Amino acid sequence: MKPASATIEKMLEQIATLVPGTAAARDELRALLSASFNGMVTRMNLVSREEFDAQAALLARARDKLDALEARLATLEAESADDGR
Repeated sequence: MKPASATIEKMLEQIATLVPGTAAARDELRALLSASFNGMVTRMNLVSREEFDAQAALLARARDKLDALEARLATLEAESADDGR
């Protein structure tokens, strides 16, 4: 999983610039911190915004279908009750 957001990327860049040493050392630290953050996100079972939005849209469509089916069932039950008189 890639870093969760541009905010994390920016934070990693800022931390790396605070470390004295060569560019290679800063790049290595940045890579290690990035891997650490990604590991934490994975262990916390967090999802990306894109995955969350996709699941929310799927849930909304399912809810709409359920509402339509409940309305149809109510209509069929009302018709059945009228026919049974």
